[in-house]
Amino acid sequence: MGSTETIAAPPEVVARYEPVIGLEVHVQLMTRTKLFCGCSTEFGSAPNSQVCPVCLALPGALPVVNREAVALAVRAALALNCEVRRSSRFARKNYFYPDLPKGYQISQFDRPLAEHGWLDIALDAATKRVGITRVHLEDDAGKSIHDGFADSDRYSYVDLNRCGVPLIEIVGEPDLRSSAEAYAYLTDLKQILQYVGVSTCDMEKGHLRCDANVSVRPRGTDAFGVKTEIKNLNSFRFLQKALDYEVARQVAIIESGGTIHQETRLFNADTGETAGMRSKEYAHDYRYFPEPDLLPLVVGEQWLDEIRAQMPELPAAKRKRFVATYCVREYDAQVLTSSPQLADYFEGTAVKSNQPQAAANWVTGDLSGALKAAGKSIEDSPVTDANLAELIVLSTSGQISGKLAKEVFAKMFASGRSAPEIMKADGLQQISDVGELEKLVDEVLAANPRQVEQYQAGKKGVLGFFVGQVMKLTRGQANPAVVNEVLSRKLR
Repeated sequence: MGSTETIAAPPEVVARYEPVIGLEVHVQLMTRTKLFCGCSTEFGSAPNSQVCPVCLALPGALPVVNREAVALAVRAALALNCEVRRSSRFARKNYFYPDLPKGYQISQFDRPLAEHGWLDIALDAATKRVGITRVHLEDDAGKSIHDGFADSDRYSYVDLNRCGVPLIEIVGEPDLRSSAEAYAYLTDLKQILQYVGVSTCDMEKGHLRCDANVSVRPRGTDAFGVKTEIKNLNSFRFLQKALDYEVARQVAIIESGGTIHQETRLFNADTGETAGMRSKEYAHDYRYFPEPDLLPLVVGEQWLDEIRAQMPELPAAKRKRFVATYCVREYDAQVLTSSPQLADYFEGTAVKSNQPQAAANWVTGDLSGALKAAGKSIEDSPVTDANLAELIVLSTSGQISGKLAKEVFAKMFASGRSAPEIMKADGLQQISDVGELEKLVDEVLAANPRQVEQYQAGKKGVLGFFVGQVMKLTRGQANPAVVNEVLSRKLR
């Protein structure tokens, strides 16, 4: 039974209440094969083409744990400051659904892989520590498809390719107090998981899915309210919208003298509202019991040390190092470390050009803008870090003007060629010949006698006008330093 829908409370009423939010995040591990069999995890294959007796639960088929999946789960746990159990246990989570051929999911219950962690999230003016209750392994169910077919009004289809795909579930403590904090938590969590190579976290492919537990209480009180769970939030924007609506809905019920019912709800992206799915009182009793076909999962001290030694630099540490080593601005460091690929690209450009601030400006400015306009990611950039570094050296050394550098960059992005190749092929070399520039300066001064008089009368700012005229004549190819020197000498 779902709850009766209620009009959301206005903002001034909502402000008198404090939300209490905890997120449960399911993450697909970046393995080539499934958790308990050798079937492929590749996305987009023909329906029911990546299955075997193990993931179809045929009689006599036995699961075997994927060692790489365990290693990735341990990496995630270490990155989230969790205590990794030396011995954990798989359990059967029993429920019936058409896309679950075993009739149960292999998960972990009373002895999860890791517990008692935390994540510091970046807020506007500070950081906040959010507790991590547990990280545990489980296999995924299949997928029920309810639309997209000619007879979808009568039938649902089942694709079992996802059955057995390795997941970790990351259960957060109810430490979040707004939808903005929940957004920041999920953003930072995704970033860390990508940095340590645990998952691509591609939400469009179902690699990261989120359930949110939310309740409200009057500000200044400590007791928790009755919570609802919003299932299967598949985008950061939907997470924030769903939480904002649900908080306002609960406040409206309380203010009108009603009662919040513990229930599972779904978010409707078209209406921006949550709707009741089922009451928790009628939710499944999963009847967990130890998985009889699997031994306890043992992570030995030596293996744990090996995994720990292979851990990469995490985003927070990388941000601090970029500020300290390359003297980039704090904001730039935040942007540059938004993904490991972007951070590596920047660092390669900074080292090869020996101009870190210029590298930061180009990467966060022109390059990011061009990638966004082209719908590309940094991994697909047609301009390599070495080529961008070469352009930066040409620009900062005065061999080409800033305006010409931007023109060359646009051609580099369109063609993938280097700056010297483009400059040679398109005749864009900088003009530094003094004799040639003297002729152009004479031409500009002769054409602008009034401005010459103004300069000689003490209006020195007119020099910029003359420089601009010379640059215009040369299509930005004149060496600005030489032009300034020639103009100053001629005007004296």
